[in-house]
Amino acid sequence: MSPTKPTTIEAYNRAQAGDDPAICDRLRALFDRHLPEAESKIWHAHPVWFLGGNPCFIHGGLKRGIRVLFWSGQSFTTPG
Repeated sequence: MSPTKPTTIEAYNRAQAGDDPAICDRLRALFDRHLPEAESKIWHAHPVWFLGGNPCFIHGGLKRGIRVLFWSGQSFTTPG
C-alpha cells in the first residue's frame, strides 16, 4: 500500500524531512506575501502557485534539500 499523498500545502510541508518543513513554510510565506493575488494549491503532488490560471512557481522536497522552480513564461521586472 502506498503512503497517502498530502492534499494541502501545510501537510506537504510537514511531510518533508529534517529542517525542510521550516524552509517550505518560509517559502510559502514569501510567495504569499509578495504575490497575494496568486492561487496556491497542491497540483501533481506538489505545492504550486498560479497567476491568472498559469502555474508560475513551485517548491518541493528533494533527497538533499528543497528546490524552487519558476516557469510558464512569466517575466521578471527586477534586474538580475
